[in-house]
Amino acid sequence: MGNGELVVEWSVVQGAIGPLLLAATPTGLVNVVFHARPAVRDRALGRLRDRLGAEPVEAPGSTLLATPEQQVAAYLAGELREFSLALDWSLISGFHRAVLRELAAGVPFGTVVGYGDLARRVGRPDGAQAVGAAMGSNPLPVVVPCHRVVESDGGLGGFGGGLETKRQLLALEGILPQPLF
Repeated sequence: MGNGELVVEWSVVQGAIGPLLLAATPTGLVNVVFHARPAVRDRALGRLRDRLGAEPVEAPGSTLLATPEQQVAAYLAGELREFSLALDWSLISGFHRAVLRELAAGVPFGTVVGYGDLARRVGRPDGAQAVGAAMGSNPLPVVVPCHRVVESDGGLGGFGGGLETKRQLLALEGILPQPLF
């Protein structure tokens, strides 16, 4: 590593919602990917390689990954309510980063927020659709809890990990989603 090249390490954590790929840099956790079976995992690693300009190295339990692995596993087991992880925000910028930072800081475990409410919190009261786009591009789902963003009428809205995964995460937090009919 002496040449100043970025280090990206990854591992897969198993949980009730299926395998999650976790990737970290020396700055912090940089990516969480749902359904990290081999084909999905390989595509995600390719995207990381392209976006960060570094070859991701599998390193379960490494110094960079040990705490994220422990906290994600504890959260998925219902034993952790709040993450205390260093995050690397380099995969997201601008409005999307502002929205995700507000979500991470301002929507605690066991609560939900509407797309429009979140847009207002970041100073874009007409930006509900843009908030939806930010949720869809969230590189750190679960840890930056985009599953807690729902439609104002009680509908679940979309979710990159699939609606069943969103339901499972909301149930884990004790939030019973409204019927969708």
